[in-house]
Amino acid sequence: MTDRNGSLPDALEAALDASARGRLLDMAGEIRDDPVRVRVLHPSAARVVARGPLVPVDHDGVYGPTLDDAVREVLVGALGEALADDRPRLVEETSDLYRYGDADEKRAVLRALPVLDIGDLALPLVADALRTNDVRLVAAALGPYGSRNLDDQAWRQGVLKCLFVGVPLTAVARLDERCDEELARMVAAYCYERVAAGRDVPDDVWLVLAGHAEVLDDYPLHDELESEYADRRAAAARFLDSRRTFSTASSVSAADTNSREA
Repeated sequence: MTDRNGSLPDALEAALDASARGRLLDMAGEIRDDPVRVRVLHPSAARVVARGPLVPVDHDGVYGPTLDDAVREVLVGALGEALADDRPRLVEETSDLYRYGDADEKRAVLRALPVLDIGDLALPLVADALRTNDVRLVAAALGPYGSRNLDDQAWRQGVLKCLFVGVPLTAVARLDERCDEELARMVAAYCYERVAAGRDVPDDVWLVLAGHAEVLDDYPLHDELESEYADRRAAAARFLDSRRTFSTASSVSAADTNSREA
């Protein structure tokens, strides 16, 4: 998002050269003057301004916005300013950007939702993204906007969807804050189903289970160590060992944090 004096977020400012910054600010100005221009400028933004990772280690924008997402967020922010007094139209224009966009454009809309003053009116877009199997869209759906506005049941189902499609739980906004025993029970059931099928369980399930480990008592995971099937025995052993590994890593991390704060 920009202000009317042409200020960009620091990370985006640093990522763009002067020419690209100028083009982006001009596009944002066009949208403030004529909001309909967003229909053309939002799709073309990556080609006209810049594309690629904003953070080198997050090339696909799973943990946060890509460079093209950040560019498009500025344009969505300009749209929000232009239609600040017409919320229904703002929601309609934003929804159309998502509905008619390609996967990159959809992800950019989801990432930009927090800059808009639209309350929970964009939740249908989040729900649509969570119905896909696109890792990037599912991750963006559980970014700050979705994690702030989804109700408990929908949010828990979203976290479970992350596990099914391979979104790292560290990419889920407010996971520590919203994690509860009911989510832990759902994740425990997921873990047992994976082990019983002889399949590996992602290590980051312990981000949910660590605080509610008692829910695992409802599932005979240790019995799987004696299964007649080698793949189930191996999957159980790997899962139970991952708990010890996670606990050790967490303890080391906590000790390191405490030593630095002392």
